[in-house]
Amino acid sequence: MLEKISNTFSDVVKKLSGKASITEKNIEETVEQIKLALLEADVNLRVVRRFVNSTIEEAKGEKVLRSVDPGQQFVKIIYDKIVALLGDEKQDLKLKGPDTQSVILLLGLQGAGKTTAAAKLAARLQKEGRKPMLAACDLVRPAAIEQLSVLGEKVGVPVYKEDIKDAVKVATNALTAAKKSGCDVLIVDTAGRLQIDEAMMDEIAAVKKALKPDEVILVADAMTGQNAVDIAKAFDEKLDLTGVILTKFDSDARGGAALSLKSITGKPILFIGTGEKTTDFEPFHPERIASRILGMGDIVSLVEKAQETINEEEALKLQKKMMSESFTLEDMLEQFQRVKKMGSMESILEMMPGLAGQMGNQDIDTSAMKTQEAIILSMTKKERQNHMIIGPSRRKRIAKGSGTSVAEVNRLIKQFEKTRLAMKKLTKNKGMQAKLMQQLGGGDFRF
Repeated sequence: MLEKISNTFSDVVKKLSGKASITEKNIEETVEQIKLALLEADVNLRVVRRFVNSTIEEAKGEKVLRSVDPGQQFVKIIYDKIVALLGDEKQDLKLKGPDTQSVILLLGLQGAGKTTAAAKLAARLQKEGRKPMLAACDLVRPAAIEQLSVLGEKVGVPVYKEDIKDAVKVATNALTAAKKSGCDVLIVDTAGRLQIDEAMMDEIAAVKKALKPDEVILVADAMTGQNAVDIAKAFDEKLDLTGVILTKFDSDARGGAALSLKSITGKPILFIGTGEKTTDFEPFHPERIASRILGMGDIVSLVEKAQETINEEEALKLQKKMMSESFTLEDMLEQFQRVKKMGSMESILEMMPGLAGQMGNQDIDTSAMKTQEAIILSMTKKERQNHMIIGPSRRKRIAKGSGTSVAEVNRLIKQFEKTRLAMKKLTKNKGMQAKLMQQLGGGDFRF
């Protein structure tokens, strides 16, 4: 995610951090480097010019040049400018209360991932306690209705559909059906085209007029860069957008769309698609994305992902096991599975301070974890709960069952014993905990 631009900005931060003095020449050279990075990232030229001019103007002021820590002050200015480009702060959906119906109209070009985004948004709203319904109003693309039906069933959200070719009628009937069934949010998936045309715009405008939606959201492909900005401008002129969902954000190495959209259209990015699973859908936090771009990681998002996979009661149980050295291979297997639920290893490492933008796919080897998981799964429940009973004959059987060698089974058990001992030491060593949290960027962390 945003690897190219993140690499450049990470280098800039490393060079500047801790500098005892900064000259105007340093500032000009650094800003020139940033300008080239932004242009290579396919950021809109007007946006780049504004960014460069305002950064130079602020950085050359007394606030930086006479600061006690000018390097850090300059980095702070760059960070603030990026946050401003991305939209200043997270924007929430403006929906009515659960007592009445809210309508979200999704629109965009064909291939941007609109139908999938509709299902992901529905799943998210359902998780937040709302009762969404999906309306299949894309009556142009073959199999669009069937795709939405399959996705709706997958996330457990009802889908309204009709075998007619009148999008306005389907949309108004869907709203009536939502009211009758007690659904408080109707998400309407409209027709897209390979390119913007009047027929598509007129149809969506008619649907909008009939439904009077609370949100009119463009779904755009993050990988198209400035094209996404041009598309957003065209839709906004005709339909007055309220926000944008950027899909394929996890595959976008440049970041041109994200860094240009708010400045050019004035419309906030509301959500980003970060993978193929229905859970790979996140609210857009400008300050967190800015931290990732600068190589500072995103500990807050990482903690939120962890909290989604383990609750407080489970955490306390795990803590007690770690302290009493009763942590088992069964527990280790559970942790592997929790990490998998948090997303890919690449996405997790990107959130770690100092690793964002530094880890290419070729540097990440997830095969070791898969091998260890296979070995543990080949054990009986008794063996997972008490590794001391795993003698030579059992190790041979486990190796055969997992398609590995006895040496790999031995290595896993040895590593497990070391991990268990380290966990026990960490739970009793408050100084070590504090040091760990300092490396992770601060925060409240207790065992």
